Amino acid sequence: LDLVPTFTTWLQRAATTLPGRPDLVVPVPLHMRRLWGRGFNQAAELARGYARAEGLAHLPGLLRRTRATGSMRGLSRVERKAAVDGAFALGPQAPRAQLSGARVLLVDDVMTTGATLGACAEVLLDAGARDIFTLVLARVEGARWREPQDDETGA
Repeated sequence: LDLVPTFTTWLQRAATTLPGRPDLVVPVPLHMRRLWGRGFNQAAELARGYARAEGLAHLPGLLRRTRATGSMRGLSRVERKAAVDGAFALGPQAPRAQLSGARVLLVDDVMTTGATLGACAEVLLDAGARDIFTLVLARVEGARWREPQDDETGA
């Protein structure tokens, strides 16, 4: 948490390449069990710092994780996508009117394949968001996940 100001500066620098200014900043949510165990959501802290620095609306409860997805370490791209399919929804008190036509900046701490960000973006677009931008602190480089074997993909 002490590093959030530094990370916010990094995110601001990275965001200069976005194709426009977002209206809302939304973090990727953690499942409640993981949040209780960890005590905080890194993505929410990054999103809060960025939104505050940029003077943007921060909506940490806009998305919720409807089920625990467990660790995705070692899963292939296909398995990761399946693991997060249907795992996100709008929060019970999400301001749908504020989301309609909005340009949303979705923030996460680490991106591996983009499956989680994609699943969150689908929910936001289905709810009426106009554009989704993503901003992550770190990205896993290269093929550090296991690619599926032919028998796993049906190929």
